[in-house]
Amino acid sequence: MRLYLTALKPTDSVTDGFLPAAEALGCSVTILTDRPERHPGALACDVRDPRAVIDAIEQLGRPDAIFSNSDHLQVETALAAAYFGLPGKDWRACLAAKNKFLMRRRLAEAGVERVSSVRLAPGDPVPDGLPYPLVVKPREGVASEDVLLVERDLAGAVATVRKRRPGEALVVEEYLEGPLRTLETLGDADGVRVLGGFGTTLGPLPYFVEERLDWAPDGPREHVLAALAALGVGFGACHTEYVVTPAGPRIVEVNYRVIGDHCDFLLADVLGVPVFEWILRVHLGETVPAVPDTSRFGSAVSLVADRSGTITSAPGAEELVSQGVRLWHRPLRAIGDIVEQTHTNRDYLGVIRAVGPDRARVDAAIEGFRAARPWVVG
Repeated sequence: MRLYLTALKPTDSVTDGFLPAAEALGCSVTILTDRPERHPGALACDVRDPRAVIDAIEQLGRPDAIFSNSDHLQVETALAAAYFGLPGKDWRACLAAKNKFLMRRRLAEAGVERVSSVRLAPGDPVPDGLPYPLVVKPREGVASEDVLLVERDLAGAVATVRKRRPGEALVVEEYLEGPLRTLETLGDADGVRVLGGFGTTLGPLPYFVEERLDWAPDGPREHVLAALAALGVGFGACHTEYVVTPAGPRIVEVNYRVIGDHCDFLLADVLGVPVFEWILRVHLGETVPAVPDTSRFGSAVSLVADRSGTITSAPGAEELVSQGVRLWHRPLRAIGDIVEQTHTNRDYLGVIRAVGPDRARVDAAIEGFRAARPWVVG
């Protein structure tokens, strides 16, 4: 089977997840990327242009699947898959999920939910009279970059973000207060399956840095599934973030790919299934197997730099088993690296994920590892 994978920068999800999964399925993989120097053996291609992707694949040979896990390439990949008549996502759903203003508009039009949202094109004046608190964010941003809670001086916050993102559209939304949750889904031609979900712990406001995710599969899923249906999101993997507000669940964003920051591996660990293979099988035209019940608990903790400086001490990559808990530590930086604090997911130093029989033992394993092997930024 011939699989084409469109990618930008290398990620652990690709190198340690999807590529081994493709090999296990017997797929011959060709990576298409506009950064071939970052992917050994990849083919150079303007992957942000679906015409270029289609042309490159036509020259290489008939595909069995075209796939991407990139936030930025879902529309292009979906259009290429549709051209070749392959299973794939609806490009319109990919666009509506990625564009946060379109997402709000579609959900309101479908009567699923109404969250106040204003789109600001470059140069648009900042509106007066919007009720605080508000959230300013890039219309198509990722990784919590330039997402700010604003309790006064909206114009100043918009100016700050525009300075860092000249020429980009922003959205200004009402602040959704309540516990932050996720729903992880995987759909095939027959419908959508819920894989599970997580409870998310954020760092200090006014920023929205995700510091920890804990397995929490029993959240209020009906509203989220209705929202995904209204957007046309179903086929393939999807990671949806939502807030349980006093008025009910409200969508924060829909990421039309599998959850990241090593929680994709955590999802596989908790469920005990080959999640990456399941995702690729769907794009090869197969159906999602039955999702098993699990009594395991899992957490992923992102170790976040709390200041700028130089890393003077850091633990290496490790895998440990103790008291029934399996724990992994994945460093994302190295001793001697200079850290410039951004108040985004770019401040991650490393990631710990742990799976065990219950939360108490998982928590103890994580805290024990952090105490014995700290990251130090001086």
